[in-house]
Amino acid sequence: MTENHKHAVPASHLHGEKKEAGLRLVAWEITRNCNLNCVHCRAAATKGPYTGELDTASAFRLLDQIAEIGSPIVILTGGEPLIRPDIFEVADYGTNKGLRMVMAPNGTLISETVAGQMARAGIKRISISIDGPTKDIHDAFRGVEGAFDGAIRGIQFAKAAGIEFQINTTITKANLEQIPEIQELAVELGAAAHHIFLLVPTGRGKYIIDQEISAEQYEQTLNWFYDQKEKIPLQLKATCAPHYYRILRQRAKAEGKSVTFQTHGLDAVTRGCLGGTGFCFISHRGVVQPCGFLDINCGDVTKTSFAEIWNNSDIFLSLRNFDNLKGKCGKCQFKRVCGGCRARAYEASGDFLAEEPLCSYQPV
Repeated sequence: MTENHKHAVPASHLHGEKKEAGLRLVAWEITRNCNLNCVHCRAAATKGPYTGELDTASAFRLLDQIAEIGSPIVILTGGEPLIRPDIFEVADYGTNKGLRMVMAPNGTLISETVAGQMARAGIKRISISIDGPTKDIHDAFRGVEGAFDGAIRGIQFAKAAGIEFQINTTITKANLEQIPEIQELAVELGAAAHHIFLLVPTGRGKYIIDQEISAEQYEQTLNWFYDQKEKIPLQLKATCAPHYYRILRQRAKAEGKSVTFQTHGLDAVTRGCLGGTGFCFISHRGVVQPCGFLDINCGDVTKTSFAEIWNNSDIFLSLRNFDNLKGKCGKCQFKRVCGGCRARAYEASGDFLAEEPLCSYQPV
């Protein structure tokens, strides 16, 4: 899919509506190679090898360009980022540019030595995915026996090295009932945060679309998540679940409270779908997308500067004008704080501006 994608809003429609957005988060698929075989994987990643990955010099240039337009959090993800031989050189370079470098490994490759290298390279936080409270559930999800034990071991090494960590959980029918237990495990392990992700059926995730929870379960789960805020000592954030930011406001209003905003780091609460507005994804080959689940080419950093893509991509500009949203998302009074998942809309309809398919809320 190219920048001239049929569903992009023409530049002429954006005249007078150009909205620059502050870049808060960049997820960079620094490699697509992986040692696991997760059933939901966006990238359908395997051990590879994959061709066309940015080399070290290109990686440094990209970090230079990102730093030119701000000081966002840069998430080194994959695949499995620790497979890349120069990962710590790249992390250290970004740290020295003033970027907040974090990493999303699966945990199985973290040893005492690796944890020390992470700390020295300035990695501020890592996210480890735990998708079941026991090894049988988690390992089935991850496609490799021993993944759970490896993740727990990796967490312990990272913790000993002084690296903050969060637990990420992708919610499906298979683990919906175990989410409270996973959250309890995150507390026991000493995590800083628990981030939940609602399944987006892309990559291998298309093959488990029958495991996607319903709109009603979605609403119930997010309300349960809201209820945990005062009960557990973790920072909580819902990702790929933009409805949560509607629920935050609805529940706070009903309780006569003001919405408390966190304004720092990976746990910052701002709005729902950040794709193209405060966040973007960069593939292992340098293709920029609104997010990793929305596979639309907004530009290529090997051909165009990152700043040019971020500031001027027609697709990004269309996403920043919330009046472009269609269906009930376009009519919804919460569209500026929720926005619906643009990737789910695209997978369901072929139009990334269409209404979110997994939303039971009816705009008033």
